[in-house]
Amino acid sequence: MKVACLWHATDEELDYVKGALPAGTDVVAPRGDYFSRFESSFEDVENLVADADIIICYTLPKGTLEIARKLKFISWLHAGINEMDLPLLKSRSIKVANVRGSNAAAVAEQTMMFMLSLAKMTILKHTLASNGQQVFPWWEDGTRAAMLDGRTLGIIGVGNIGSRVAKRAKSFGMQVLGVRRKKEIAVEHVDAMHGVDELHSVLARCDYVVLAMPLTGDTGQFFGKREIEAMKPSAFLINVARGTLVSEKPLYEALTSGRLRGYAADVWWWYENAMPATCYNGTMSRLGVHKLPNVLCSGDQASNADDVRERNLAYGTKNVIEFLSGQEVTNEVSLDLGY
Repeated sequence: MKVACLWHATDEELDYVKGALPAGTDVVAPRGDYFSRFESSFEDVENLVADADIIICYTLPKGTLEIARKLKFISWLHAGINEMDLPLLKSRSIKVANVRGSNAAAVAEQTMMFMLSLAKMTILKHTLASNGQQVFPWWEDGTRAAMLDGRTLGIIGVGNIGSRVAKRAKSFGMQVLGVRRKKEIAVEHVDAMHGVDELHSVLARCDYVVLAMPLTGDTGQFFGKREIEAMKPSAFLINVARGTLVSEKPLYEALTSGRLRGYAADVWWWYENAMPATCYNGTMSRLGVHKLPNVLCSGDQASNADDVRERNLAYGTKNVIEFLSGQEVTNEVSLDLGY
């Protein structure tokens, strides 16, 4: 059995994978120079994957699947699988598992940072104070901080990340409403769960809305003008899922007109049908959403945190162990649903 790790793994990482798998498993990885250790090119891996049974990877270079004719299983070291060619994988009966949950605590903490920073006008007040200026006048619009205590948070997508955001929000005294596809599944720390068909009525009640749902064929650009108009003008929107869940132009118009109080995001848009295209890694807004004074931004940094890399490898290796042992793979994804 051959397992190909498609990043420039250290000896320590390779030893970890080899030590966890059955004796005699051939575990390989690219060697030599690289631009980024967690990436690889087709040229880096073409000699490794042709006879590989299993791939563990952060990226899957174009052309890899076409030559990996023995491939049975991919352990994808991310949560979202929207970058993968799902129809091709399904046609080849290649199973896929992700590492959902490995970065959930880190992303939940980033979410709370965004909520607090928007509410407390952190950037503005830091800038004023560092320049020796006082915030004036007090208790007026534009200088008065928002509160979390006693406010309502809506979480759209209550999975590994959303459930952790709910737990942290309760410690701030918030009411938490959830929206998910299977509303009959209760989640601890969520006061009331609602279905997707109830989205607009939930949005109307919320002071903060967090997007924590997967990007699939059904959810791209789903949060647009109608959804923004359903929100309170005093509400904040936070996106820690995928940039293209949100329609860019209505968001820009709402933020510049006062229709929406503020926005924060760790994830940005992909311009696939554009010049230049940014098909895989989200880029900042072409309309300049990220430059607006009521916007906070980071560029896919929520999971760039202590412990996450180690958990990614542990979760990804666990996927392979379960697959090889014939067990149910806990983190297997549905190629039909896209998560």
